[in-house]
Amino acid sequence: MVPAIFGLSGLTLGPDERAFFKDADPAGYILFGRNIENREQLRALTDELRAIHGRDRLFICIDQEGGRVARMKPPVWPAYPPGEAFDRLYDIAPASAIEAARANAEALGLDLVEAGITVNCHPSLDVRQPGAHDVIGDRALGSDPMRVAALGRAILGGLARAGIVGCIKHIPGHGRAAADSHKELPTVEACEEELASDLRPFQALADSPVGMTAHVRYTAWDKENPGTLSPFVVGEVIRKRVGFAGLLLTDDLDMEALSGTVPERAARAIAAGCDIALNCWAKMDDMVGIASRLPTMSDETGLRLQRALTAVGDSGTAGDHAELIALRDALLAQRAA
Repeated sequence: MVPAIFGLSGLTLGPDERAFFKDADPAGYILFGRNIENREQLRALTDELRAIHGRDRLFICIDQEGGRVARMKPPVWPAYPPGEAFDRLYDIAPASAIEAARANAEALGLDLVEAGITVNCHPSLDVRQPGAHDVIGDRALGSDPMRVAALGRAILGGLARAGIVGCIKHIPGHGRAAADSHKELPTVEACEEELASDLRPFQALADSPVGMTAHVRYTAWDKENPGTLSPFVVGEVIRKRVGFAGLLLTDDLDMEALSGTVPERAARAIAAGCDIALNCWAKMDDMVGIASRLPTMSDETGLRLQRALTAVGDSGTAGDHAELIALRDALLAQRAA
């Protein structure tokens, strides 16, 4: 198995994609708006991916946070609020905010289960900082590390009740970045003490089965390399200081924060200690290059992948979708009372 997650080019698989995916046997797939039209089409697409590999429990992920980061959109699917909505409610009613975040995530998770998706790249545990770039912005669950952790745990729990595995991101923290890592490499010059605050939500949720790195350079830890490509950040900070032992994905390797070819980036990320190279844009040359450059998935990564896919059960214990939405809305309404 290739330790990579690949994107898909369209609403259906082309013959070249199908043949390549069957031969390469990647760890999984990621979906974007270009892959999504309606409920029937999306379920047929995820069913075909499972059929290619003969695995009912396949790593098929998506970024479905709510707010401006949502690949499954109205009018086919409901709109969900961004993280900031729960942060604001927490100001006046912490217990209500936690329950609203959980109910919201459970309802969202039911949408994903119906579509045949198994992993949601959510929640973001980036601690919001004043003056930082808005790439995180209202996606954040707050500026207090323990509030972020409490709401993040509620989101993970709600997703799990629906049968969806969550993915904490962006370890070790994107909240201080003054640039958008989609466009350029952010450099964070905070000291060790300041960065320790950013680590706290990740440390509190270090038992999460899946996590994602940040394409951010932290000069206190590594003056040359972004976190994703830094053996020190991955090995010392993420694995030891945070204590994260789960499946570690890179952020999207196509992002302009990184230099070199995409296959070169993938090879450097795996060499730095990441488990899985995430390549989102479905460019066949890049995917073929990644498959040829990367070693076969290690036994350790294979165990982490298996644990992640079996970390939650099915949606049999989940609540009713409409009731969950109604509960969330009633709780969020307290902000205006």
